[in-house]
Amino acid sequence: MVVKNNVSTLVLFGCLLLTLLLITVNANELGIDDETSFSYVIGAKDGPENWGNLNPNWTTCGTGKSQSPINILDYQVNVTNSLGDLNRKYHPTKVLLKNKGHDIEVEWEKGAAGGIIINGDEFKLQQCHWHIPAEHTVNGHRFDMELHIVHANYRGDIAVVGILYKCGCADPFLAKLLPYLPLATPEGYPLKRAINPSSIKIPGREYYRYNGSLTTPPCSENVTWTVFKKVKTVSYEQIQALKDAVHDGDTGNARPTQPTNGRTVYAFKPRSYIESVVIVGNEGSKED
Repeated sequence: MVVKNNVSTLVLFGCLLLTLLLITVNANELGIDDETSFSYVIGAKDGPENWGNLNPNWTTCGTGKSQSPINILDYQVNVTNSLGDLNRKYHPTKVLLKNKGHDIEVEWEKGAAGGIIINGDEFKLQQCHWHIPAEHTVNGHRFDMELHIVHANYRGDIAVVGILYKCGCADPFLAKLLPYLPLATPEGYPLKRAINPSSIKIPGREYYRYNGSLTTPPCSENVTWTVFKKVKTVSYEQIQALKDAVHDGDTGNARPTQPTNGRTVYAFKPRSYIESVVIVGNEGSKED
């Protein structure tokens, strides 16, 4: 009986240790909490082109071949309907509002806010944050802001949903958080009410999909990117409020685009859209 109890205790201890290791790996893979050790100043010793030299754990920032963000070229994408609509299911959950130095982050209660499913794999929602200007460019055009919604699965793989914005009408989701931005801290300011991630409002159905990396150190190359094609709007005042809340000033917090190195970028379009294009194309080729 004593032996069995000892074995059970060892098994339980092993399971707890494995869980802790997985949590640690996931935390490290999702990026660093202290962002003061790097900058976005081009040409600076701690700037984007030198991130890979700042920390032994960040070498992928300089040597990786599947880095993000990228310039998405519509004439090079592989148009498909096989990817399907982004499968997402979110729940209202308590959040912490964090000021990480270079960006403002909304962190949902771990495992409670739902998530997305890609290729049958479930990715739990972790947090969202903003980059000004946008990091991904489309046909060489850089938009005014980009929102990243970060998810992770049990293996530590990451799935990020990117939404592009241009200046115009105010963004309703950001409007809810604007009064609390000055209260954000590195440890996280707890909002008194739950926030429903669905209130971000995914724009349309069409999106780009490719394999890439985190856009901040350690630049881990285990990220599935879903960047929506339709561009939303954000007010100038909202952009300025985000900039005023962090210490980057006019520098911004957008990493320069990285080489695609032969990676395939897919563009999901619903079947009805593709069929209409084919029909129109065929009719246009008919002889009079």
